[in-house]
Amino acid sequence: MDFWASFWNIIWIFLWSFVFIAYLFALFRTIADLFRDHSLNGWWKAVWLIFMIFLPFLTVLVYLIARGPGMAERDQQQAAAARSAADSYIQTVAGTSPSDEIAKAKALFDAGTITEPEYQALKAKALQ
Repeated sequence: MDFWASFWNIIWIFLWSFVFIAYLFALFRTIADLFRDHSLNGWWKAVWLIFMIFLPFLTVLVYLIARGPGMAERDQQQAAAARSAADSYIQTVAGTSPSDEIAKAKALFDAGTITEPEYQALKAKALQ
């Protein structure tokens, strides 16, 4: 009898721990979304935060129901912005292709800026 009582107590503790951690994830996610949302002014954000302090579970639930679709849209916008920033960074860091380098060197050679040996050296370097 004692074993089963302690077993169910442990299961009960795990269940409530899971519920509490899930709530904390939802709470912090909601707060992050609240501050990321530019359509709400500061007063509305303050009202949401005050309600989250005094009625935390109910307020998070209402926020997720009322503003859930907007959370997904803001997530998609942030992901798209991060993706485009990463792509532009990669393009600036990666440099150009060998054919672009050779074309630039050819343009410099045709303009008379560099000599034939310099053009050949740049061409060989681009092909490496």
